[in-house]
Amino acid sequence: MDSLKFVFEYARRYVRPLAVTVVSMFLLVCMQLTVPWIVRTMVATVTDSTAGPEAINVITRLALLSLAIYVVRAGLRFLRSYMAHVAGWSVVADVRKDIYEHLQRLSLHYYEDRQTGQLMSRTVNDSDLLEQLIAHALPDMMVNVLMLIGVTAVLISMNWRLGLLSMIPIPLIMLALRGFAKYVRPAFRERQVELGELNAALNDNLSGIREIKAFTREDLEVANIRGHIVRYRDSLLRALRLMAMFHPFVEFATSLGTIVLIYFGGRFVLNQTLPIEDLVAYFLYLEMLYQPVRALSGAWESVQQALAGAERVTELLDEQPDVVERPDAIELIGKVEGAIKLHNVGFSYAMGDTVLENINLDIESGTVVALVGPTGVGKTTFAKLIPRFYDVCQGSITLDGHDLRDLTLKSLRQQISIVLQDVFLFHGTVRENILFGRQGATEEEMIWAAKIANAHEFITQLPHEYNTMIGERGVKLSGGQRQRLAIARAVLKDAPILILDEATSSVDTETELLIQQALERLMSGRTAIVIAHRLSTIRGADIIVVLEGSQIVETGTHAELMALDGLYKRLNEVQIEGEPRWRAIQEQRQRKIVGA
Repeated sequence: MDSLKFVFEYARRYVRPLAVTVVSMFLLVCMQLTVPWIVRTMVATVTDSTAGPEAINVITRLALLSLAIYVVRAGLRFLRSYMAHVAGWSVVADVRKDIYEHLQRLSLHYYEDRQTGQLMSRTVNDSDLLEQLIAHALPDMMVNVLMLIGVTAVLISMNWRLGLLSMIPIPLIMLALRGFAKYVRPAFRERQVELGELNAALNDNLSGIREIKAFTREDLEVANIRGHIVRYRDSLLRALRLMAMFHPFVEFATSLGTIVLIYFGGRFVLNQTLPIEDLVAYFLYLEMLYQPVRALSGAWESVQQALAGAERVTELLDEQPDVVERPDAIELIGKVEGAIKLHNVGFSYAMGDTVLENINLDIESGTVVALVGPTGVGKTTFAKLIPRFYDVCQGSITLDGHDLRDLTLKSLRQQISIVLQDVFLFHGTVRENILFGRQGATEEEMIWAAKIANAHEFITQLPHEYNTMIGERGVKLSGGQRQRLAIARAVLKDAPILILDEATSSVDTETELLIQQALERLMSGRTAIVIAHRLSTIRGADIIVVLEGSQIVETGTHAELMALDGLYKRLNEVQIEGEPRWRAIQEQRQRKIVGA
């Protein structure tokens, strides 16, 4: 998408403030063109030897007219400035909203290849430049072009030969503007890229500050950030160097017009082909001629900066999601039964490695299905296909007989609750994080969900109970507490399908028991897909699916799979041997925490 066309598409929404801005600018130009005429008239009056007492009255009227012009001009400047800002910041707000909505539509695959800081830079920093374009650069260019046309017309009408001679520097400046645009926009674009890299690095470092301190990486990360800062500074200075070369050239070119006027204007006055008052007016108008030319160079610089930002915004908005919703997609009404069927499902990521191959599985409504197997066999990918975070590459997945690709994404995901190993909690209160599961839930429903999740007891012991601030990502809570809040959130959502991805890992024995009890209550009456590495937690599952090498190699209950003497039994035996040691390490760790 062309960046300038992109900006104008948004600007069209604010025709009224832009129209007021344009009219104000036109009237401002007219006002400014009258001032040299007033000075010319005043000079002609005071130098006229035949002028009588009426000359005092003429000068008085000219002074009053000037006062009126300056008062009206002040009001017009306010209108021009404020209404331009109304349009500019409104466009920025619209662009930012559209960027965020577009980011929501993009698939998870897009985010796996991008840094959060980069996306934030495009959303905030790059879009911010559009205000500069609409509220400053374009109006300034329009005013200056109008002024240029108006002054040129006046100069030529006064003395066409002197007027044309005064225009000599203009073609040189226009050529310089063209060359400036060719080189400076890429320079500003590079600056925006480096700014995005700096934001991304800062975001990563501030988010991982505990890890940086734990691994004593402070000096290395300071050097890393310093490198980004230096690269941003250098890219900015490259752009500023071009500007520093351009502006003096424009100043020099415009000064040529003054030299021309001094030489030829003086000769015309001496030859009595030009009145002295016209020469005075010419000098005033000439300054008005070159002032917009010089201002155009600054406005052109702002245009190039803004267009560099607009290019990065349009690149982002041109990204297409991998998972798309069909125009005739079916919306699920109410709660589904929860019967899921996978038929010849195959999936591979963009790198080309096959993760799942020829997966066939029938999951009846209300069934608890456990996915087990070595690391990297596709268990988590399997679970991500159910809410369509990714689409299958082959085969199909159906929910109550509907192909997932035939359903609206929103209505499908409303049927699914997910509790992950890496719990994400938002900066806010306990209440806000639980209610994230279902906005509008009552106080009683929220507390009920917390009790089901075995979270109510520890919440009531917090300083402000449900109104306690938990910090970014729940940093003020323990891992087990964060996990139980995530379960309470899922309980409150009350979806018929549940996905649990290693929800009891890395906690002590007592907390694991509390979480396991909460999960059993949560899974009751629901279709549940459980990913577990600790096999002791899924022995009661209705179906255990064993994955190896991207395929299902075994299915059955715990007793059936143990009788098969296959991979599942070997995994169990390995974990049984290691379980006492794991328990001992966990209990020792817990005693140290309590002792501390």
